[in-house]
Order: sequence, then structure tokens, then C-alpha cells
Amino acid sequence: MKKAILGLLVVGGLTLGTVAFAAISGIGSVAQQVTSNVAQLAKLVTAAAYVIGMALAVAAIVKFKAHKDNPTQIPIGTPIALLFVAAALIFAPTVFRVSGSTLFGSSGQVGGVSGVTSFGIK
Repeated sequence: MKKAILGLLVVGGLTLGTVAFAAISGIGSVAQQVTSNVAQLAKLVTAAAYVIGMALAVAAIVKFKAHKDNPTQIPIGTPIALLFVAAALIFAPTVFRVSGSTLFGSSGQVGGVSGVTSFGIK
């Protein structure tokens, strides 16, 4: 049974891969697809940094409470480290945008990607 399911997955993967490969016609099409995917990846990384930063900030608050309740069990360095990592992740997209403007100016493009916007900036 396992071999039959594995065989069907392999055949399905090969079929889908062949169809996807047939849809791409030339190196220009590949570059266009990669460029559009990189823009979406930049937005995903930015959103993930905000969400993970907020989650780590909440975890730091919980660890501070745990340290207050039992200082011998939870060292104070743990919540402080979580708080610093949370702050770094929350401010990382802003730092990247500002450093990109500093290095490349307002008209510079990194890797030819256009259309990448930050949250709240128009």
C-alpha cells in the first residue's frame, strides 16, 4: 500500500513538474518569474519579522513574570535576551529600508526588483 501511494506521488510530481516546465518558455520568462517571487518573499520576511518580534516580546513578559515568581528557576538574562531579540526583529524592516536608502539612494534598486513596498509606506 505504501509503495502504491509513493508511486502515485512520484507520477503526480513528475506530471506537475512537466506541466510547470512547459509553461516556462525561455530564460526571460524564468527571470520574470523569479523577480516577481522575490518581491513577494521580501514582503513575507517583513511580515514574519513583525509577527515573531511581537511573539518574543510577549514571551519576554511571561518570562519576567516567571522570574518574579521564582528567581532561582528563571535567570534574569533569559527575558532580557528575549526582549532584545524582539526589539531587533520589530525594527529590522525599518533598519533595512533606511540602510537601503542610504546605500543606494532613493532611485536605487537592489537586484532589479521593483514594486517592493514596506508596510505603511506609500
